[in-house]
Amino acid sequence: MKDGSITLPLGSVDIEPGTRIRFFVREGGFAKKEVEAIWMGYKKKSLEESFNGTPGGSFSPTACFLMSTLDRGTKLFGGKSGYESSAISEFLPTVPSISGFFSNGILGQLDDDEVVFHPSAACYCLFGSKTKRPIYSPVKAAEALANEARQQEEDDEVERALGAEDEKRTYRSSQGSASLITDEVLAPRSEDGELILKRREIHSSRALTVSAVQWSVAEKTATPNSVMEGFMWDKETEVDRFRERVPLSNLLSQCKLSMTDPSKPQPRDWVGPIKQAASDGTFVIIPECKRIEPVYGSLRKRYDVAKLVKQFIAGGAPSISVNCDAVLFGGSIDDIETARGAASSAAIESASHDGVVLPPILASDLLLYPYQLYKLRLAGADAVTLMVGALAGKDLLYLSKIAGGIGFQTLAVVTSEVQIRSVTQLAPGGITALVISNRELENFAFDESGEQALKLLKSDALAEFRTKHGAEVPILVDGRVGIITRPNKENGNPSTLEYINELKENGAMGAIVSGGLVVANEAD
Repeated sequence: MKDGSITLPLGSVDIEPGTRIRFFVREGGFAKKEVEAIWMGYKKKSLEESFNGTPGGSFSPTACFLMSTLDRGTKLFGGKSGYESSAISEFLPTVPSISGFFSNGILGQLDDDEVVFHPSAACYCLFGSKTKRPIYSPVKAAEALANEARQQEEDDEVERALGAEDEKRTYRSSQGSASLITDEVLAPRSEDGELILKRREIHSSRALTVSAVQWSVAEKTATPNSVMEGFMWDKETEVDRFRERVPLSNLLSQCKLSMTDPSKPQPRDWVGPIKQAASDGTFVIIPECKRIEPVYGSLRKRYDVAKLVKQFIAGGAPSISVNCDAVLFGGSIDDIETARGAASSAAIESASHDGVVLPPILASDLLLYPYQLYKLRLAGADAVTLMVGALAGKDLLYLSKIAGGIGFQTLAVVTSEVQIRSVTQLAPGGITALVISNRELENFAFDESGEQALKLLKSDALAEFRTKHGAEVPILVDGRVGIITRPNKENGNPSTLEYINELKENGAMGAIVSGGLVVANEAD
């Protein structure tokens, strides 16, 4: 006491006259070392029990209760408040709850002594869940709710932006096709049944006289006779805009530099993985990323190329097709670069012990000029499609040679026997695969019966193609595969598998599928 007297617990010690008494004074530096020693000992004991598998080794504290005597405050620890609770946080950083209070003394046991009252001490009580229940932290829970709300707000904003973009692209697509889908006026055809397609009129104009001056005013007087013809005109306009921004000479120089630069993406084998997947008799499904179908509108509410590609690869797709046409299908050439990057990322994440396999990308577009091929080469495409119905024989030969010269594999898309015979006239090796489509080029609608593709698979024209180009050239089908049904042979119910089996029986190796993936029947 301040008056010099001493108070001892009654009965705790017997003092006889003449007994020498030694007083121990609490010193801050030693008290700090004592606290650290206690916690170091606890950590060491916990590690030993964990390694040895002894009881208590799996104990995980979730809270700590600190009881300290009144003399172990700020003054003892050199003016630093909360020293002991800070030590707990340092040695048990994952414990979210630390609480306690000061007291006049602590009941406890030192070594093997009996439990006594200690007027100057500290007691640490650790709490943990016997059933290993996760630690609940109010702060982290509040943060998680805030993050969830913020993420939801961002997702809603992206959803609104994507919805607006889809509406804009769908409207633009409908302007180029829907107004032409009519049976009232049939498009002109040649004697062999093929559509007569004219290129756009560039210099269409009319004379306008103002006072004594006569002006020539450009106007759009021509009207396409079919969706295919209008598609070609709009595509030519699109390519003209590209040329205004980047001249052909500049684009060609960039393409040549990219072909010699090992750090740039180089074309990969697109057909090879399909052949390998079909080697055991499997009918191969090649998924296609497509935003809009001209006849049916938007295929997906939220079109995310990267997400789709990752899903396709996770599903085991050997190769992928991406429709990058912006005129009718709402795509973009940037989709090719996005798809390639997503494919590489997904392949690395799912890499097996056999190594990383990067699924190649097919760029599906209406190609009319070499300029488009060079742009796709820079975008990172591995293969391209040539729509034979839109190309004269010399244009088909010219574009297929240029595509092969810059490393592309070329797929010829046909809708008639006449078009198959046009492809047959090419030199062997000029075409990597043949795609038989159920689409009608006059209005871009599909043959919902699927008979168009079956008829071509059974045709003499295809037999002639196989004879010249070899039976190893893959024959693929495009258009409503996965949607067209046939009666099931056992129960008579409509089944998409029956149509696929028909295609396979008639020589098709696989199919490029887009809309069929959206409305696929899981029961099939």
